[in-house]
Amino acid sequence: MQDVFKDLYDIICERKQNPQEGSYTCYLFNQGTDKILKKCAEECGETIIAAKNKKNPETVGEISDLLFHLMVLMANEGIPLEDVVTELEHRREKQGNLKTFHKVDKDT
Repeated sequence: MQDVFKDLYDIICERKQNPQEGSYTCYLFNQGTDKILKKCAEECGETIIAAKNKKNPETVGEISDLLFHLMVLMANEGIPLEDVVTELEHRREKQGNLKTFHKVDKDT
């Protein structure tokens, strides 16, 4: 499964290094960080709405869009996929990591 992510990330990085006319990925790089961030926010919102509406096929598509745009952001910022994988592996090793949240009195 990780190969799919690696392959996609490699293609995104290739587009950054060797732009191709008509490529959506290249368009995002040309537009810059603000555009990439706006697309990440947009896809995140669409993912939330699809999940809230219990539309699983649509949610899968929106999650895929969000992951793609996050990978474009990573490539734009020079963050290797391996760094994210390493961080996730590190987090997987943690146990008993439940954070204590502050209780909010909604009546005040």
